[in-house]
Amino acid sequence: MLRIGIECESIEDLETWGVGREVRATLQNIALRPELKKEFRFFLFFKSKIPDLPYLNDPIFEKKLIRVPFGSFSLYYYLFLPIYLWFQDLDAFYFPNYMLPVIFRGKSLVALTDDVYYEARSDKLPFRYRFAYRIFSTWAAKHATKIMTFSESSRRAVSRLYKIPIEKIYSNYHGVDISSFPAISHKLPAVSYGLYIGQAFPRRHLKETLLAFEKISPRFPELNFIAVGKDKYQPPIIFNLVKDINNHLGREAIRYETYVSEEELLNLYRGAKFVAYVSEQEAFGLPPIEALGHGSVPVVADVEITREIFGNNAFFVQNPISVETIADAMSRALTDEAKRNDIRSAAKNIVAKLTWSKHAENFLEIIKITACL
Repeated sequence: MLRIGIECESIEDLETWGVGREVRATLQNIALRPELKKEFRFFLFFKSKIPDLPYLNDPIFEKKLIRVPFGSFSLYYYLFLPIYLWFQDLDAFYFPNYMLPVIFRGKSLVALTDDVYYEARSDKLPFRYRFAYRIFSTWAAKHATKIMTFSESSRRAVSRLYKIPIEKIYSNYHGVDISSFPAISHKLPAVSYGLYIGQAFPRRHLKETLLAFEKISPRFPELNFIAVGKDKYQPPIIFNLVKDINNHLGREAIRYETYVSEEELLNLYRGAKFVAYVSEQEAFGLPPIEALGHGSVPVVADVEITREIFGNNAFFVQNPISVETIADAMSRALTDEAKRNDIRSAAKNIVAKLTWSKHAENFLEIIKITACL
């Protein structure tokens, strides 16, 4: 039986984004497969608390809480956790946070993406984050047993950027299990709206997207816009930008929330005229895929990953830093009914290839390879 460790700090809180969503979905799908108990035992490591998630009670999981002074992530991740693991008899350990502690000893699988490489070299993140990414992501690239990323384009980019053999890297798409989403009991929002979902890093161009919405508003006076996600600009700008645009338009045209419940999120997807996710650098990018699965149409940057996932089935922005080109793509998403119908017709086949159950199955194969080297 393989004894596999997984770092789970990212799922401790109800509010989860990219890393946390991947970890939660993987564990949930593992718990759905009772036959795995004959082959695997998973040891889950937490920093501050063990969340009350029903699937974590499955007997295939053993949960460990590593308390650290002041609840410090740095002390937990780079010091206490790897020291604790010295005394655990594990066959392999999964680090989903893009970083490998220098003092870790053992076989490791590390999630790593090309956007982390660029963030480590950008002045748009606080220095402490850039420093950590630069040191510990580079260490992961060089010293992890295996690397997992989330698309073929990211696999090639990680190999090139970190100068590591592509054979060391495995591609494992994120998932969208539309069939498992619950029915929504309350009504869709009464207004017509565009939508943005995701943490607002500068590379995702929420600022330019909001300015593009302001630009097209005179042409579409009944259209609103809803943005959901933490403001990751330094310093934060989204709240004041939304206020300024609403004042300029003379109405509460933009609603901004840092987080919404899963039920409300699904409701927002289902009612959106389009979902704008104009990111110039992603290893995958869940929101536009989830939008596609719910009948909305994506507005995305025309980059390698979006062509890999969508083919021609999106409204593409040629220049993601240009307010004018984003505004043009939004306008087309609202008016080009033939293209909208083509995208919706292709959606089922696209989404069918991208499920969390497939992601979990691939993860099990990759961690097995890692453990058996």
